[in-house]
Amino acid sequence: MSKISNHSELYKHVFDKKFAHMTLLGFSAGLPLFLIFSSLSLWLDQVGIKKSAITMFSWAALGYSFKFLWSPLVDKLPIYKLSSLLGQRRSWLLLTQVIIISAILWMAFTNPALGENYLVTMAFATVLLGFSSATQDIVIDAWRIEASNEKDIAILSSLYIVGYRIGMVTSGAGALFLAHYFGTSKENYLYEAWRNSYLIMAMTMLVGVMTTLIIKEPNHKSSTVYESRDYISVLIVFLLVVLSFITVYKFTGLYKHGLVEYLQTIVDNKILINFVVSFFQLMMALVLALVLGGFVYKSSLVNREMIATVYISPVKDLFLRNKNNMWLLAGIIATYRISDIVMGVSANLFYQHMGFDLDEIAGIVKTFGLIMTLTGGILGGVLVIKYSVLRIMIVGAILSAITNLLFMVMAETGKSFEFLVVLISADNLSAGIATAAFVGFLSILVNKSFTAVQYAMFSSVMTLFPKILGGYSGTYVDSFGFSNFFLFTAVIGIPVVIMLVYAHRKNLFVYGKKSTEVSD
Repeated sequence: MSKISNHSELYKHVFDKKFAHMTLLGFSAGLPLFLIFSSLSLWLDQVGIKKSAITMFSWAALGYSFKFLWSPLVDKLPIYKLSSLLGQRRSWLLLTQVIIISAILWMAFTNPALGENYLVTMAFATVLLGFSSATQDIVIDAWRIEASNEKDIAILSSLYIVGYRIGMVTSGAGALFLAHYFGTSKENYLYEAWRNSYLIMAMTMLVGVMTTLIIKEPNHKSSTVYESRDYISVLIVFLLVVLSFITVYKFTGLYKHGLVEYLQTIVDNKILINFVVSFFQLMMALVLALVLGGFVYKSSLVNREMIATVYISPVKDLFLRNKNNMWLLAGIIATYRISDIVMGVSANLFYQHMGFDLDEIAGIVKTFGLIMTLTGGILGGVLVIKYSVLRIMIVGAILSAITNLLFMVMAETGKSFEFLVVLISADNLSAGIATAAFVGFLSILVNKSFTAVQYAMFSSVMTLFPKILGGYSGTYVDSFGFSNFFLFTAVIGIPVVIMLVYAHRKNLFVYGKKSTEVSD
């Protein structure tokens, strides 16, 4: 990555309107995330739902981890009339943002306290939000990479993270502040308060809609375009695979209770047994769904040439350009954010468990958290320019693990408003630095001939394992307590630091050098 030569050029890059647009799109991308994770967790916690069930709602965001499956459709399939009017990227952005708003409204008008059926309805609305926001991410990532060049990719990525983190603060602290303002609390649950909060969040998404309407369609490399029916057939196959996953998971769930009771006669730890059985239930459903997808691929239902072009070619390109270090690269991508994501699923539950009110949590997050978010995002981009991507990624990974240990300290020492300020500030600063460096790293890896697909693959690998593990965080907390949980989230961040140090010492993934260059 080349360095920006002087301060005036850096100033010019930061205040280019393209970067303002990127910040606003980052806000649109970050807003839905905490409406699935922390804010929804506190809503369900006030209803009285068990922590083990609450954290499993985070699986609704697994769409982020499987978005590479439908990213070729988003990349190439035109939307009737809309694509010719707005362009491929902007048309898909507008469609997904409308669906996101609809999903948030669906959640707002669902009261999970009314019974299991309403809780299931909330789950469906949450899945729709996860799927649509993951699709929005595919398009925004493609727009960011296609609108960038070698000189401005680091700043563009860091300002995207700034916007993204502001969106997260809005749907995290903002949603909590509004819910508290409208009268709900742990002792006095009020559905109308959460409904109004989520309605306002839906309106806030209009920032993304307005940005989509004013940005320019980027120049992106064209490739073979197939018939619409070919893309639609792939979409149908994808839906069949998803349906088979749900069916297998539901069917195996019929025998889960009996299996857990049997295993309890062997191992006297119901929570641990539930964790293990649930994990294998999830893996069985996933494997059988993938097997079905393989059979369908060999049938005449899909255009194999198209599948090879839009799915296999991007993967082949990655392996050819990184063939000597592919497993190391995959390990870094798969585990870089593991500490942050696994811990984050239960963070707000921890705050409430420690006795903090919603307005206290929201107040600190929206002030100190927001300041540190902005500082971390911008600082991360500047440090990447001044030093190297790998060095700042190492710093970010270490800081993320250390801040998790601060959570453990609070779990041991008890409630402290002052310590909460330090904890949230440190967490947001480290996350801003780490994420800005990581997004820049992934953006450089992408071949612009396969922009949407390759970045979707990277971000899918980045979040898949951490989110699956995060879904069990409530079970882990119930079994071992918050203190041990936070220690666990710090320890699992050690392997990626070792991998990054090795890559840095071996001078791997250093772009611009002939031996390791990744370019179009």
